[in-house]
Amino acid sequence: MSEISIGALIENELHRQERTTVWFARKLGCNRTNAYKIFRRESIDTELLLKISVILQYNFFTYYTRKLGF
Repeated sequence: MSEISIGALIENELHRQERTTVWFARKLGCNRTNAYKIFRRESIDTELLLKISVILQYNFFTYYTRKLGF
């Protein structure tokens, strides 16, 4: 259903901010391997997406709300 690869969007924003995967994993409370798994996800749990949005100070939910058309 989704054309959004949320993991790729997260990874792109991380790189845009010139942050490392190690930094991201540490902030998220996981290891680097799990961070790379997040980058490959097509979908993601909302609680995790909220946590990532706070860490990166970026609202990833907008990608979904735009698709709603309101």
